[in-house]
Amino acid sequence: MLARFLSGVWVLGLLLSVTAWAADDNQYSLGSGDVISINVFGEADLSLDKVRLNDTGKFSYPFLGDIDAAGKTASQLEQQLVSGLKGDYLVAPRVSVRILEYRDFFVNGEVKSPGGYPFKPGLTLRKAIALAGGFTERASKSKLSVIRDLDADRTPQPASLETRIMPGDLITIEQSFF
Repeated sequence: MLARFLSGVWVLGLLLSVTAWAADDNQYSLGSGDVISINVFGEADLSLDKVRLNDTGKFSYPFLGDIDAAGKTASQLEQQLVSGLKGDYLVAPRVSVRILEYRDFFVNGEVKSPGGYPFKPGLTLRKAIALAGGFTERASKSKLSVIRDLDADRTPQPASLETRIMPGDLITIEQSFF
């Protein structure tokens, strides 16, 4: 009985964290490296699957040319496409944009395998370090910082192992002297 209760609590916690990420996903700003799909209902020629945003956050779209998606949410991009297609091309276009893959995050400094890693919702600094092979022997477990991808000033922010990581973040693990 206790095992069923605990298993139910675990499932509820998982659902709440997925729901929290879905709410954040509505606020997620697209950027270079994200992969999206675009569906225009009833218009297969205007629907695109697995479109990777280029280095400037743009992609090429039929009839409309280069579309700048950088800094926009999926809903804002939907509205931009609806506006562009409405009138000359379609009377009342119905467009949906989905994020298929988030841009990588990066770990550097005192980890065993520094580099870029695919982002997954629910990622914390502790999990990111585990993906990078864990701390080296010389790593400081208290001198951790994150530079957020959307921070134009690229200012390192102090972080803890429970800090939430976002797509495009740059994590730095400093060296300990003791």
